[in-house]
Amino acid sequence: MKILAIESSCDETSCAVVEDGRVCFSNIVSSQIDIHTRFGGVVPEVASRNHITAISNVVALALKEANCTFADIDAIAVTYGAGLIGSLLVGVSYAKGLAYALKLPLIAVNHIYGHIASNYLTYKNLEPPFICLLVSGGHTAIIKVKDYNHHEIIGNTLDDAVGECYDKVARVLGLGYPGGPKVDKCALEGKANIVFTKPDNLGYNFSFSGKKTAVINYIHKLQQRGETLPINDICASFEKCAVDELAEKAIKACKNFKIKKVVIAGGVSANRELRAKLTKLAIENGVECFVPDMQYCTDNAAMVGSAAYYQYKAGIGIADFTLAPNPSLSL
Repeated sequence: MKILAIESSCDETSCAVVEDGRVCFSNIVSSQIDIHTRFGGVVPEVASRNHITAISNVVALALKEANCTFADIDAIAVTYGAGLIGSLLVGVSYAKGLAYALKLPLIAVNHIYGHIASNYLTYKNLEPPFICLLVSGGHTAIIKVKDYNHHEIIGNTLDDAVGECYDKVARVLGLGYPGGPKVDKCALEGKANIVFTKPDNLGYNFSFSGKKTAVINYIHKLQQRGETLPINDICASFEKCAVDELAEKAIKACKNFKIKKVVIAGGVSANRELRAKLTKLAIENGVECFVPDMQYCTDNAAMVGSAAYYQYKAGIGIADFTLAPNPSLSL
């Protein structure tokens, strides 16, 4: 079954052709990073206007790269939440138009379930159950994936998401946007010799607000004393603090729930230190670790097409033409 999938939840316009949830024939992503960098973050109105400009061309390129036409497509899938309302509206409207014109089923996909499914594209034999460490700009959670369409949240952030925290730290240090890759790059050159937080008693939950505040306060104190900021060491110390907690709690969940597989998903799954730390702890604890290919870490339509396939097989998420975007769609 070939699915043409569309993703436009934030600032990437993406279209992909995916077969049977595992084979990606094309995955075109039009990024707006250069546009939003000047503003220090994503401007919703600017993002939605650029989606309108890009989407037709992105769909055409995805079909061309997949060496197929609309006649070869069996269903249309689209992210309908969570995300920016204007951005989602562009993708949902376009997908509804395609489904109507081509008389094809329309499959509505939760953006977060798409991130989890990105691992199915990388690992053709990966099957649930497994523990998923979800890390992005909007979410940080530990999820027990029972099967392809049933998920149980066992840990969540009580305040900020880890990706948001990375962006804030980068902004205060003057590193610019997007913050995650910039902090990770600086951390490579630094030493984790600054202690920002103490162990918590939150169980599987997370609180990144305190970590963010600790880093910002440390930076402000040095600035007030006129001292030079050890930017690389600050990045390395913050990253170690965040990554250690994320990886340790994910492996703890594997052990306590007696599940021998762990995956990571979401934009922060591209983080070098997190991938290395989780892999190391998994090996030490007899857990198999899965990390998605870098092309599937950030927002992309291929992951949406993968999730859509398993929804369609289960009769879940088949939408009609009243489908509306849901910016606050929950897990």
